[in-house]
Amino acid sequence: MAAEPTCIQLPASKRELAVLRAGDRVLISGPVFTMRDAGHMRAVAHLDEHGVLPFNLAGQTLFYAGPTPAAAGRPHGAIGPTTASRMDFATPRLFEAGIAATIGKGKRGASIKEACREHGCVHFTAVGGVAALLASCVASSEPVAWPELGTEALVRLELVDFPAFVGIDAQGADVFDSVGSEAAR
Repeated sequence: MAAEPTCIQLPASKRELAVLRAGDRVLISGPVFTMRDAGHMRAVAHLDEHGVLPFNLAGQTLFYAGPTPAAAGRPHGAIGPTTASRMDFATPRLFEAGIAATIGKGKRGASIKEACREHGCVHFTAVGGVAALLASCVASSEPVAWPELGTEALVRLELVDFPAFVGIDAQGADVFDSVGSEAAR
């Protein structure tokens, strides 16, 4: 029988994240900030210009998602994870600047494993294709910045028991490495 999921309350300290292992099932609660490609470009530009992350994002978790409008009595009708590797260009820099964790779907590049290990960060992997179900885990939503980016705007979500896996742990272990080796047998 599989172990029960670990409940994670965000924002989590690097010490709390360090005990998680690649493949662990988790239920995430607390604030996260949606950001995708365009938001990453703006955050990095702000970092270049000011030397710090914008909007008090240090210590926070980025969720690679583009929420849809409100529906079914929820803040968003659907909110599914975006392919995380699209953000690999900026993630090591954002970890270095203070982001503690990310949430997305799919495999990440080698630079992300190294950045997780170097900075004690974690990448959570969420299941794609169930965006309407995942939207039921969003208790509230508040626009923060860049509304002109539409679904790529920076939005603060409050999650409650959002299901995910530890994709890459703070030691750099990657669940996709073990899945790949198991599939090859």
